[in-house]
Amino acid sequence: MSFTSDIKNEIMVLAEEQDEKKAFLREVFLLNGSVINPEKEYHLEILTDDEEMAGEICKALEFYGISAKIIEKKYKYAVYVKEAESIALFLNIIGAHHALFHFENAKVMHEMNNQINRMVNCETANLSKIVNTAIRQIEAINKIKDSVGLETLPENLREIALLRLENPEAGLAELGEMLQVPVGKSGVNHRLKKIEEIAEKLSMETKK
Repeated sequence: MSFTSDIKNEIMVLAEEQDEKKAFLREVFLLNGSVINPEKEYHLEILTDDEEMAGEICKALEFYGISAKIIEKKYKYAVYVKEAESIALFLNIIGAHHALFHFENAKVMHEMNNQINRMVNCETANLSKIVNTAIRQIEAINKIKDSVGLETLPENLREIALLRLENPEAGLAELGEMLQVPVGKSGVNHRLKKIEEIAEKLSMETKK
């Protein structure tokens, strides 16, 4: 493919413009720029005494599709970027490939730690929910036991009630497998709900 002289000139001008912007961004970053350890948070910052210069830095970043903001900070102006992808792009643009390598590695560790924390928090919340539910079920069973006796319950409810008392830490699926005729989680949940309803009715009758 051949280009006309006009197109060639436009390409040359664009290339020069890009080189100038890269050099400009590299210089201002080396003078007063920093990147916070990405294992903690994503934050790139360039400080300048001149508000107009801060605006020029933002324009140069926008040229590469990097969105930046400006805040006043102790008589200086801080241009900052918060997105991990944008920070990685910036480091690549200014040719800081060694820093980019370390940033990407730290970013992976940060994301892995966040994922692990989310999983731990989720499991902790689920465990807390299971424990609270089991306590509520045991209280209901004991209410029936102390009021009218478990023998008054239908056989299917009495069986699950006894299993729950014997296995307070077991999940619904585990309880279902312990039954003489195993049932699923929904079946166990249905029976325990029935027991709680019976206990609630006994409590209401006691209050009358």
